[in-house]
Amino acid sequence: MTIASVAGDRRQVLQRRIRWIVAATIGYNVIEAIVAIGAGVAASSSALIAFGLDSTVEVMSAAAVAWQFTRRDPERWEKGTLRVIAVAFFALAVYVTVTSLMTLIGRVEAEHTTLGMVITALSVIVMPFLSLAERRAGRELGSATAVADSKQTLICTYLSAAVLVGLVLNSLFGWWWADAVAGLVIAGFAIREGIEAWRGDSCATSVGMILEDDGGHS
Repeated sequence: MTIASVAGDRRQVLQRRIRWIVAATIGYNVIEAIVAIGAGVAASSSALIAFGLDSTVEVMSAAAVAWQFTRRDPERWEKGTLRVIAVAFFALAVYVTVTSLMTLIGRVEAEHTTLGMVITALSVIVMPFLSLAERRAGRELGSATAVADSKQTLICTYLSAAVLVGLVLNSLFGWWWADAVAGLVIAGFAIREGIEAWRGDSCATSVGMILEDDGGHS
């Protein structure tokens, strides 16, 4: 199914819904970036700083989709928007990989940060709902860009959980390396998703398969 094949009235409803979802995603991620970077600097946490930078990548991806769905013919801009989302995935992977390696090589031990734990825990709760809503609307509309952006949001959820676990383990047991190792794993997922988005395939990757499985049970 393509965007053009959806009935006119329903197509407008879905396009409007996607615009609202990406607007909410952008708004939340701007706040998340400011809080995470501030808390990361205060606690000397490279993981939190990277998490904040990742939020800016998510803003770029969501903004590209928002721009596409303000066009008169969104389907015309599908390929170009997918390329922007792919670049966002690659940028995310670079941020997380560099920061994780610096943490491991430099044995950076962050201080306890309650604010950092709160913002990452909140993201673990909020982001999956935004991802699910955009994915469902995108699949019904037949928009590969909306589905790809929803996967970007889902990966940000995984990163939030990894950073949260790392912060907790560091605070409780002094395991300073935990979030860095998890970050490298997530960076690998981001690279795969970026490659598939660049190719225009919104469903073939590991995260895409998770979304498909979820869709089969919804």
